[in-house]
Amino acid sequence: MLAELHAISAVAFDLDGTLIDSAADIGHAVNTALAASGLKRFDLATVRSWIGDGPDALIARALKAQGVSPDDLALRETLRAGFDAATLAAPLAHGHVYPGIAELLRQLSAHGYPLALVTNKPTQLARAVVEAAGLLPWLSHLQGADSTAQRKPSPLMLQTTAAHLGVSTSKLLMVGDAPPDILAAVAAGCPAALVSWGYGAHAVPAALNPWRVDQPQQISARLIE
Repeated sequence: MLAELHAISAVAFDLDGTLIDSAADIGHAVNTALAASGLKRFDLATVRSWIGDGPDALIARALKAQGVSPDDLALRETLRAGFDAATLAAPLAHGHVYPGIAELLRQLSAHGYPLALVTNKPTQLARAVVEAAGLLPWLSHLQGADSTAQRKPSPLMLQTTAAHLGVSTSKLLMVGDAPPDILAAVAAGCPAALVSWGYGAHAVPAALNPWRVDQPQQISARLIE
């Protein structure tokens, strides 16, 4: 894996659990939507364990956990609208950018690496969050999952991003914190870095053998060496 990093031309980052500790904001958004429909709210630890597959999957898990059928499409649409509204009203009121991330993006950008966001959060919501976080100026491309087919572990968003940036997928490093990120990278033919500070590194099978990163500066040190 480390040998592949010498050929990297661009870097794609996951959002939740990778650039930003957004669990509290996601929890606020889903609980606001649930409460408005008279449904049970969930604690932060529970919501954190559900993060990674986008808001529709999160809402389905919240419904299933309280014995409500996730097949009620009208209810799911209502909850999704409430989730989106709560997110857009306060994109980063409760969470924060992980330490060292802003400096990492600044350094990589200064050394000529095009940087992209590839997230299972829909693009509109992702843009609001990274703008509130002050990270938007460093990102050349934002790719959110605006349809189920795009959602990681599908390789589609990484393939689209590589094409947009004008690089092959083999030269696009995917940086993420959970199985969907690493599986998408494998499917797209991208090298992958797994960060330890997020939500799902413990669930990534060792057999996938990503580059394991404990501090953001490890990425800049390796790519700028």
